[in-house]
Amino acid sequence: MGDKTKKRYTDKELLKFKELIEEKIEKAKADLELLKSAYMNDGNNGTEDTSPTFKAFEEGSETMSKEANTQLAIRQEKFIRDLKNALIRIENKTYGICRVTGKLINKKRLMLVPHATLSIEAKNIQK
Repeated sequence: MGDKTKKRYTDKELLKFKELIEEKIEKAKADLELLKSAYMNDGNNGTEDTSPTFKAFEEGSETMSKEANTQLAIRQEKFIRDLKNALIRIENKTYGICRVTGKLINKKRLMLVPHATLSIEAKNIQK
């Protein structure tokens, strides 16, 4: 069965994507917490200040305005929502199918953007 005739990803493949997405959700949630705590307790060092991402956030947070921080948090929340929607598509076995062309989205693209609902092809049409 060639990729051309494939209508959807196999359950085994879907499971792999599910693991990837769940990992990304965990990381995104952690990042969101960092963003929130960065602008909640401005400069109040918790125990987390040993983590390198927190350091980077902290050094940046002095130059980064609360507005920018809020924007980032909003984007992060949307990202988490998109990832959760992707999990629903995995349950429905519709994951990885382009919503415009109905073809399978390239695996490499999904590995990079696991919540993608458009193939590169469709993205180019939309430009």
